[in-house]
Amino acid sequence: MTFSGFSPRQASVGIGLRRTHYSEFLKEKQPVAWLEVHAENFLNFDTPAFKILESIREDYPISFHAVNLSLGSSDGIDEDHVKRVKALIDRINPFLVSDHLSWGRIDGYYLNDLLPIPYTGEALTFIASNLSRIQDILERPLLIENPTSYLQFQSSEMEEADFLATLVHRTGAGILLDINNVYVSCCNHGWDPQSYLKAIPAAKVKEMHLSGHVVRGPIRIDDHGSAVCPEVWDLYQSAINIFGPVPSLIEWDTNVPSLEILFNEASKAQIILDGVRVPSNMARKERHVRFG
Repeated sequence: MTFSGFSPRQASVGIGLRRTHYSEFLKEKQPVAWLEVHAENFLNFDTPAFKILESIREDYPISFHAVNLSLGSSDGIDEDHVKRVKALIDRINPFLVSDHLSWGRIDGYYLNDLLPIPYTGEALTFIASNLSRIQDILERPLLIENPTSYLQFQSSEMEEADFLATLVHRTGAGILLDINNVYVSCCNHGWDPQSYLKAIPAAKVKEMHLSGHVVRGPIRIDDHGSAVCPEVWDLYQSAINIFGPVPSLIEWDTNVPSLEILFNEASKAQIILDGVRVPSNMARKERHVRFG
């Protein structure tokens, strides 16, 4: 099918809606532009959680961040699961829907993790097929998030950013650019984060994520359990200078703090968004991508 593209929305900063804060959002309107939820937490419509989401969506735009579409599974997609996500989309009408450049399903079993893939032409072919089928079912383009990685495959034939750029070029999907993931992976592997950003097609970036991470010996681990560090804020500023203002999310999933702390983080990101002009190169022709 042919997709008409992504619905535009004023660039603003949201936070993840977590169970800890349900009561505060139900009690009164909170000073946040939009909310993101993990789609798989709301697939059963006959639950208190879904009814709360239905109520909250009356006051805030909602974005879905899926974790189980498993784009990289070599045995194909779980169409029943994708159709359940589609039913949720039809009920809530999110303005963006995203998942990860990873896999987590094999032989009908879900592994409850976002596992890495080799960046090869073969992997690109079957992931593009999976992604195209998912988008056909959802009847909308999906945003693909760059992963955090702690190892590299010797079989990889291209850089991660080139793989992601080629994938979205082939399928009409967009990119959820996780700035913390870029920083963590670049530190772990000795990549240059600025070169990574420059390899991403600007017109495809529709959302960004910001989160914290921890250092464990020689590696950095993406745990979403702390404030955004100064180096990631600096990289976010660089990304906004390159790609222009896009909806951005403060992602904090473990050691979830108070709303006051989350709103303070969101205000830092909003200041950066508000201070940047849309780059003149946003309309430029997309860079050549490998295996296109």
